[in-house]
Amino acid sequence: MTLLLVAAGAAVGAPLRYVVDRWVQLRLDGAFPWGTLVVNVVGSFVLGLVLGSPSRDPELVALLATGFCGALTTYSTFGYETLRLLEDGAWSRGAANVLVSMGAGLGAAALGWTLAW
Repeated sequence: MTLLLVAAGAAVGAPLRYVVDRWVQLRLDGAFPWGTLVVNVVGSFVLGLVLGSPSRDPELVALLATGFCGALTTYSTFGYETLRLLEDGAWSRGAANVLVSMGAGLGAAALGWTLAW
């Protein structure tokens, strides 16, 4: 049953990631990976909410934390896009991507965790 919950969450998270990323990138400066930043921060917030809940229902964790957030967020794309910025000589954008992504992701997770209590 747990595997099905993870798969169901991922089946929603992965396409949502694609749609949000494309939507954000089309509306903002394409030189910075705004779409990846948005999905990672939103996913960090949702993960904080789910795992910060005092009940921490294992089925909800499987569906939302592992499945949905696991498919919505993307460390590999973050790494690739940061490397691409650095290779293109956009050192300040690359550094900003790392600093903003880490700071906003941690802040969003902490906010979700706090709101869950």
